[in-house]
Amino acid sequence: MHRTFLFSKIHHCTLTETNLEYVGSISIDQTLLEAASIAPYEQVQVVNMNNGERLITYAIPAPADSGDVELNGAAARLGTRGDRVIIMTYAQLTAEELEGFEPQVVLVDQDNRIIEGQPVANSSAPALCLT
Repeated sequence: MHRTFLFSKIHHCTLTETNLEYVGSISIDQTLLEAASIAPYEQVQVVNMNNGERLITYAIPAPADSGDVELNGAAARLGTRGDRVIIMTYAQLTAEELEGFEPQVVLVDQDNRIIEGQPVANSSAPALCLT
């Protein structure tokens, strides 16, 4: 049996922009994606701490070390620049995979720079295979 668990999250990042005319998704600094083990085009849940909105979309990489976190397309209606958000992914794990598992948590400052968190190589999260 598989159960769904938090796999990774970027906690308290700040929206740097919203773009209603962009074709969907959320753009996230590539450095943050890698630190949180989030693959390009992977499904993410975004929780807006300022207004309580929740949405499911997919992540696309923004330039590395840019600090960019941008809601695009229809999702742009669910937040504004400066809002704090939590971005999460989930995984379906078996009882065996769950043993010793801990989600990858990346904490960032107000400029979306990593203050806590480790690269995937040091994580106890299962490795992603991006082939």
